[in-house]
Formats: sequence, structure tokens, C-alpha cells
Amino acid sequence: MPGLRRTPLAGVHERLGARMVEFAGFSMPVQYTSIREEHAAVREAAGLFDVSHMGQLGLEGPGAIESVDRLLCRRVSDLRAGRVRYGLLCNERGGVVDDVTVYRLAEQALFLCVNAANVQKDRRWIAAHIPADVTLRDTSAETGLLALQGPASAEALARVTTHEVATLRRFAFDRIEVAACEVLVSRTGYTGADGFEIYCGAGDAERIFEALLAEGKPVGLRPAGLGARDTLRLEAALPLYGHELDDETSPLEAGLGRFVALEGRDFIGAQAIRRRRDEGHERALVGFELLERGIARADHRVACEGRNVGRVTSGGPSPTLGKSIGLAYVPTRLAAPGSSFDVMVRDRAIPARVVETPFVRGAAAGRGKG
Repeated sequence: MPGLRRTPLAGVHERLGARMVEFAGFSMPVQYTSIREEHAAVREAAGLFDVSHMGQLGLEGPGAIESVDRLLCRRVSDLRAGRVRYGLLCNERGGVVDDVTVYRLAEQALFLCVNAANVQKDRRWIAAHIPADVTLRDTSAETGLLALQGPASAEALARVTTHEVATLRRFAFDRIEVAACEVLVSRTGYTGADGFEIYCGAGDAERIFEALLAEGKPVGLRPAGLGARDTLRLEAALPLYGHELDDETSPLEAGLGRFVALEGRDFIGAQAIRRRRDEGHERALVGFELLERGIARADHRVACEGRNVGRVTSGGPSPTLGKSIGLAYVPTRLAAPGSSFDVMVRDRAIPARVVETPFVRGAAAGRGKG
């Protein structure tokens, strides 16, 4: 695919026979064997993803922490070194610039892992809102990022390191040696399963990826592509920027209020988010399941009593549940679990029911063996 960027693992994907697609300007593997098999590997054993297309923006200096406190809807000033926090960058209208994970490296140093399609946008946004004493550095091109996910991920990782990775707490990170390479490993992920994300030098990514595949094979580890990553994150009801989140959507509409610390704070967008909350949101993001045969997809219309009332943001078959599920913005009166509406699939109205999210949790999501 000429004109597309390649990750440090492009050669590995080609050798493994992956089917490649365009995503966020990169040539990325969508699947190696089948999405269903790769999905099942993560829920039942372990899957290894190349997510080197994601961006990393580092901030350092006397005002770094204070600046990010002002930029994010959650505090980072109380985040200890070695810990990770999910948060949202918001604009003055209360919409979402991006959703990110923040890594506290030291007293006055941290980095944000940002969505691949938003790296340049986020970099410009942050640069426009930090003082001269804060250095902003984009390390995306020099960083490889692997996501090792599934209940057997700790066992697979332990085979290529002497570090006691099983003791690493969720949303914590450490600097360790993996496959004789210095890396930063965090107990985080985007699948709903247990797992790790491994940040390494771009030149070390291939060695680490191949070592994990080789040593993890006995515990069921297999490579996984973006297709399985999407079905996994949908079952976990995790938002995808550009689908559930965008510059006009409030994080409260998206059901992310637990990640928004409004009281006693004045981060960018806080006043608008409060105003929109107090005026009352007209819509809410819900999870739903189809009650008849069909597949809901992004941008399918949601109808109630013959009128269009919303739209599907993400949808597809759930390999774990064996049914079609999705996320949609609907009027708040239809947001309670048990509420019903129709999803228009090829002009056919398919009944749907609002259900609790995440759709899959606990052991079924791959959060523990057995």
C-alpha cells in the first residue's frame, strides 16, 4: 500500500502472511488467520498486537504536571510515579479532543499515549496550552508498542523476562528487560482482558515480538490484528475516538463521568461540561443487543415508533456471546437497560434492547484463568 506509513513490525506481519489494511495513515494487520480465532485467543489464552501506530507525547519541566492538570479532565498531580491514568483532553465547548492514558515518569515528567489519528492534532493542542518552562516532545516515531492481552499474558511475558511481571498491579508500570531489551511495561490494555502494553525502542520491537510469539506458543499465544482488537474493545464497551468520542461530544454523554473530576477544578472545558450537564443532555451512549438476526454497524440509524432518533457508533457480532451487539447514541428517555428501539439494517427494522455494559466481563472477558 504505497504512501502509507509502516510500523517497525511491518516485515514481521508480511512474513506471517497478515492481511494488511489502511488505518490512521498506517499499513496495519487486520488479521493473520481469522478474527474469530484471534479474538478467542485473547479471551481464553493470549494475543499479541502491534499497536506501534499509537502516539507518545512527553512533557517535562517545572510546569509539566500543573499544565496537564489544566488540560485533562482528571488530576495527574496526585498520580504517583510508576502509575497510569486514563483521561480526556477536552476543548472549551466541552467536547473531547482525544482520550489518552497518562504515565507519570517522575516528579516533573510524564507522557501521554494518544490515538494514532490524533497525534498531530493533540501535539498542536498541547503546545498551545503549555508555558515556556514545559518541554513537549513527540517520541512516536522512535517508539514501538506491543499489546499482550489475555489471561495467559503474564505467563507468556514471564518466559522472556526475569522480572516478576505477575505482581505488577493494574494501571502500574515498570522499566524492565524483555528479550534482553530495555522496555517500559504497563498492566493496561484495550480489550477488557488482563494484559500488558510494552513500550520499546522501534529497533527492538521485532526482536521482542518474535521472542514473545516463540516463547508464548506453549501457553496459546498467537498474533492478533485490528479486527480482533475491535471486536474485543466492543465487547468491553470501550470508546473509539471518531466513533463514540469527538470534538462535539461531552464525556458525560459518552458515559465517562467517572473519569471527569468536575468539583473544585477548572480544566479546559470544565465550565462547558457543567453547563451542558445542568441543562440536561438530550442523548446518551448505550449498549444494545439485536433481538433478531442481523448485524448492526457504525452509522446505522436508530428508530423508535417509526422516527429516526439516533445512530449506531460501533457494532458487530460478538464472538464471545454469539449475538450482534453495538453502541449507540439515543435520546436519554431510551437509555435505561431494558429499553427498546429498532436498528435500521439495509432499511429493515431490527428490534434491539438496551443492556448493561460491558457486554462481557470477569473470567469470560479474559480477566483470569478458568
